Amino acid sequence: MPGFSYNGTITLSSSVKDLDASIAWFEDVLGFEEVFKVAEAGWAEVSTPAEGVSIGLDQTDADAGASGGSIPVFGVVDIDAARAELEAKGVKFDGETRELPGMVKLATFFDPDGNRYMFAQSLVEGAP
Repeated sequence: MPGFSYNGTITLSSSVKDLDASIAWFEDVLGFEEVFKVAEAGWAEVSTPAEGVSIGLDQTDADAGASGGSIPVFGVVDIDAARAELEAKGVKFDGETRELPGMVKLATFFDPDGNRYMFAQSLVEGAP
């Protein structure tokens, strides 16, 4: 059992080239609903039928292209505590914890096979 707390949410983050087109696809094809969109950050989330699970859409530079893979993002209550515990267990992180002020703190880490995962701590008042 970890010494830090999860908040009960998982976001599957996917890189997309066109945020609005991707939102429309998830709504029209899968029947999901937009939860929120932050156009200036190039980010949106859509609901899924699974409670606590959403799809995050991360708009990338069109020239860079989308990777075609998803990154599971685990919501945590205290990202600093979660990161410290994993680092103490030898887990490698991809740089420093990033913060979008007033929105979220993010930390990307790798499993032993090099797969990416993230922790996210919401900075929005009243969010999980």
